Amino acid sequence: MIRVYTQAQLGQQWVQRYQRHRPLFACVLGFTATGLIPGISAAGATPQDRRYTAIADAEFLYQGPQAASQYALPPLQAGASPVLISRAVVEAQAIPLYLFNAGLPVPPPVPCVDLGGTAAACLSQGQALSRPVVQHLLEQGLAWGQQLAAQVPQGYLILGECVVGGTTTALAILTGLGLAAVGKVNSSHPTCNHSQKWEVVQAGLRQAGLVNSEVDPLQLVAAVGDPMQIVVAGMAIAASRSCGVMLAGGTQMLAVYALLRAIATTYTLSWQPEQIVVGTTRWVAEDATGDTVGLANLIGTVPLLATQLQFTAARYSQLQAYEQGYVKEGVGAGGCAIAASLYQNWSQAQLLQAIEALAERYCQADSRQNLLLNHS
Repeated sequence: MIRVYTQAQLGQQWVQRYQRHRPLFACVLGFTATGLIPGISAAGATPQDRRYTAIADAEFLYQGPQAASQYALPPLQAGASPVLISRAVVEAQAIPLYLFNAGLPVPPPVPCVDLGGTAAACLSQGQALSRPVVQHLLEQGLAWGQQLAAQVPQGYLILGECVVGGTTTALAILTGLGLAAVGKVNSSHPTCNHSQKWEVVQAGLRQAGLVNSEVDPLQLVAAVGDPMQIVVAGMAIAASRSCGVMLAGGTQMLAVYALLRAIATTYTLSWQPEQIVVGTTRWVAEDATGDTVGLANLIGTVPLLATQLQFTAARYSQLQAYEQGYVKEGVGAGGCAIAASLYQNWSQAQLLQAIEALAERYCQADSRQNLLLNHS
């Protein structure tokens, strides 16, 4: 159920090291106004929906289906929120969960650590976040990474995210770090909108004066990043010193890896590269409209793992949509599915059964929900 796509030896060693260990899942939530650009993301059918996607996902991840959620999961162009995958694993395997607000328009209605960040402006302006906020969020990430790692001294952390528009800020960070990532990133659309992303990224880097120039990584995040990236980078640097780290996501977490490496180098921060992997879904790793494996190889040194979970035979059409390229990943879904196989050796059938059982409860919880799952 777990395949290693890059850095095979390092990846297999990591998998063997953390088999049978129960992880801790920290999901870092953030917002960038980049996600409100028409057509930039499918993680919410309209810009207004996308403003609250992370908040709705956080509520569902924490408490599962409720008769009347304060923030219902938003309607998507197709598919269902990947939080169904994450919640199914967290609930069934009793994985400890922490939610972190790195910078949201409004706080989630469930227990969440407020890191004192701010939502990011659209990266096209070249002034996404203030430098003091970026510095503060890095310090918060470093402190929390150490604190969370202490809870799993023999195990590992799953560091997930929910940031609508985050694959575009990821492209901006990768490009700013000098990596030729154009055409390699993913999106929640079935066919990645590369040209739209690249246009936005070029505009932001030009506005910030960062085209073809050596750049301080914190300055880069302030110019074209989002608040999640800097927090997770700090968490991973600190946690890697004493436990394993799975950066749970695709393009966004590959960008975080490149960012944390640049931060550690620039500011001489100790970290343990062999403790860190990126964990995602097969839908991301094998997305024909991006090049995730090529991007991981371009970054180098980081093992890319992916769950082999598939929804071909799923009972719900919204889950089957993943096989057509919709949604693909988010809210740590791939990382949680990998963890389910690592911790309790779940098979495809067990994973699918848990996810479908949760989907059925979601349907029953509130027939008034905007997003109703349909039997195929």
